[in-house]
Amino acid sequence: MGKRVFDVCGAVGGLLFFGPIMLAIALAIRLDDGGPVLFRQPRLGRSRRVFHIVKFRSMRDGRVTRVGALLRATGLDELPQFLNILRGELSAVGPRPVTEADAVRYGWTGPSAAARWHVPPGLTGLGQLAGRSAGESLALDRWYARRQSLALDCRLVAASFAVNALGKTRARRLLFGR
Repeated sequence: MGKRVFDVCGAVGGLLFFGPIMLAIALAIRLDDGGPVLFRQPRLGRSRRVFHIVKFRSMRDGRVTRVGALLRATGLDELPQFLNILRGELSAVGPRPVTEADAVRYGWTGPSAAARWHVPPGLTGLGQLAGRSAGESLALDRWYARRQSLALDCRLVAASFAVNALGKTRARRLLFGR
């Protein structure tokens, strides 16, 4: 119950805070190439159930757009995922949702990966922040699944803001000593 309340409050707060920025991004995408603003992609969630993640569209015809390059560099392309959180498909913190093809490619389909599928996927997570390989990310996702708590989620959300403010390499060095 506490995690869901945390998720809903954070998603509503995020939509209110980032609403004007999201509106500007939507306008920039439309002005840049006239295409659709949002992109939906099937991902695996809790218990490997498929849901459609929502992102700002950053590509057209297989190429990253001008606006898309900026969105990807800053992580702003993921802001619409607050909607996935409100729908209960995604949590603020948890293992990164991956495509079925990625789960197979990373070897996350067997018993060694079972723990990562027992918790809701997250907009951010320990594996995403600190993992440097698929194997390390899986180990961190399993660790998170065993020890998840509201306090840990708050620390990981704060670490995510540090990554966005400082850049991934610099933030990792400060947060994890590497």
